[in-house]
Amino acid sequence: MSAEGSSKAVVAALAANMGIAVSKFVAYAFTGSASMLAEGVHSVADSGNQVLLLIGGKQARKKADAEHPFGYGRERFVYAFVVSVVLFSVGGLFALYEGWHKITHPEKVDSWYWAVGVLLFAMVMEGMSFRTAVRESNRLREGSSWLGFIRRATNPELPVVLLEDSGALLGLCFALFGVGMAVITDNGRWDGVGTLAIGALLVCIAIILAVEMKSLLVGEGAGKHDVAAIRAAAVDGHTVTDVIHLRTMYLGPEELLVAIKIAVEHDDTAAQVAEAIDAAEARIRAAVPEARLIYLEPDVRRPGPLPEPVTG
Repeated sequence: MSAEGSSKAVVAALAANMGIAVSKFVAYAFTGSASMLAEGVHSVADSGNQVLLLIGGKQARKKADAEHPFGYGRERFVYAFVVSVVLFSVGGLFALYEGWHKITHPEKVDSWYWAVGVLLFAMVMEGMSFRTAVRESNRLREGSSWLGFIRRATNPELPVVLLEDSGALLGLCFALFGVGMAVITDNGRWDGVGTLAIGALLVCIAIILAVEMKSLLVGEGAGKHDVAAIRAAAVDGHTVTDVIHLRTMYLGPEELLVAIKIAVEHDDTAAQVAEAIDAAEARIRAAVPEARLIYLEPDVRRPGPLPEPVTG
């Protein structure tokens, strides 16, 4: 359901952005507005980003092999990180340059009604795409705030589309303000101001995306709620008496690696321990379905704290 919802949101955003990009460039040809040019490039960058997300989703579905025994799930994280770089370089930096150029070399905005009409059309299309992203995200948000969802989501596509669409709607408002003020005051510098605002917005969104995707690429673990559920499910109170060490890491948006050192009684037989491990794995998967790979290591609880395992 998560992957299907993500693809639906990405396809909706791609269709909207392709149509919007064409209309913005047509409006730029008639008006010469820097805001319209920046918004056109913004939509092209967004369309390219959605294509990258779809490619990442397809690559992630490849089966595990000898070189990648844990599969290719992180391909989605990689492509989402590339999206943030594209949004920063192509969208944000271009808009900042174009805005500065229009402020230092202002030009009159011609045929302003073209720009206003296209911006209003783009707002409707972006709003429809944003609504799809919100609807699909609500299925996974589970009552958390939107900021918390973007911060903790392991599904990279939905946060990317949410930030892109919300940024696009806000950018359209900036463009409408810049064009409107340029027409009202007959001063083309306002067009450049609107374009600078669009560029700054895109750079901020790109930085947020890059930080979040970097966390997933480095190896983000499960949230506190899932960790607590895994810890509780691992212990049966009989053979498995405690959790000594617990490590988790997302191998993909819906694939969690769980490694646990469990405490067993010193007089338990190997058969009892093996049966308890099988039962613990079943309980963990029932509690946290994303826990696809589970490794349990039995040990005997010794007096005093056990040293932390060496990682890296």
